[in-house]
Amino acid sequence: MNTNRPFMVFSGTKSRYLAEQICDELGCKLGNMIITQFADGEFAVSYEESVRGKDVFLVQSTFPNSDNLMELLLMIDAAKRASAHSIIAVMPYFGWARQDRKDKPRVSIGAKLVADLLSVAGVDRIITMDLHADQIQGFFDVPVDHLYASNVFVPYIQSLNLEDLVIATPDVGGSKRASSYAKYLHVPLVLCHKTRAKANQVESIQIIGDVNGKNVVLVDDMVDTAGTICKAADVMFEAGAKSVRAIASHCVMSGPAPERVTASKLEEIVFTNSIPFSKDCPKLKQLSIAPLFAETIRRVMSNESISSQYII
Repeated sequence: MNTNRPFMVFSGTKSRYLAEQICDELGCKLGNMIITQFADGEFAVSYEESVRGKDVFLVQSTFPNSDNLMELLLMIDAAKRASAHSIIAVMPYFGWARQDRKDKPRVSIGAKLVADLLSVAGVDRIITMDLHADQIQGFFDVPVDHLYASNVFVPYIQSLNLEDLVIATPDVGGSKRASSYAKYLHVPLVLCHKTRAKANQVESIQIIGDVNGKNVVLVDDMVDTAGTICKAADVMFEAGAKSVRAIASHCVMSGPAPERVTASKLEEIVFTNSIPFSKDCPKLKQLSIAPLFAETIRRVMSNESISSQYII
C-alpha cells in the first residue's frame, strides 16, 4: 500500500479470517498478537511486536458472545499503553446496535454504552458497516466511517439479470435502506408492515405494494432468527411473486435460523462475511467485504475522501 505513515493491522480471535483477507488486499502482513486464556474464562491481550508511533487498525466484529467486545476493549487499551500513534477499530458488525433508544421505560441504551466503552478504552476512529440505525454514529465523540454493504450487494443483484425486479423490505424500519436500492436500480419498492407478539417472534406481515408476477429481493441489515425474513417470503409468494431472494448485511443467524431458511421459500439468502458462518444452510451465500474495508483503510491512511466508496 502506498503511504508514508507507518500502520499495522491486528485482529481479534473471531475476526481473524476477515483480517487476513483485508491484509491480502492491502499487501501487508497481519500483526502478531497473543490472547492468553485463563482457566476461569478471563483472558489477556499482548502485542508481540512494537506498535509505538504506529497507526493501529484493530479488526473485530462484536457479535455474540460478549467476549468479542471485551477482547476489542483490551486490544485498544493495550495499544494505547504501548504508545500507538492512533487506534482505529474496524468493526464490520457493531453489536448491541438494536438497543439504540428507550422504546419502553427502564431499559438501557446498549449502543450508547458500547460507544462510551470504546471511547474510554482509547479508540480514535471507528470504521463500521450498516449500523442498525444511522444515528448511532452520533453516540461517538470520535470520527465514524460508516460504510454500506450496497457496494457488494448492488453488483450482485445486477449480475442476476432479473426481469420484473422489485425491491422489498421485511419491515417499515428498513424502508430507507430498501428505497435507496430501488432508486439506484430504477425498480419499484414494496414495503411490509410487521407486528410482533414479542421480541424475535413475528405475529403478522402485510404487504404494501404489488409483487404479483415479480422477482422480489428482500433487503435487511441483519437476520437473527430468520423468522421475519422467512415469513415475508411466504407472504410474497402468497401474493403471486415469481421468486423471492434476500440480502442482509450481517449474518447473525442464531438458534433455528439455518433450518428456517432451508425450509423456507427463499431462493437464496446472501450476506456479507462481517460475521463468520459455519453451520449447514445450502441456501446461504456470503460475499467478501475485505476489498471494501481494505480500500477504506488505504484512503484513511492517505487522507483521501471515502465518499466515492458509497454506491448508494
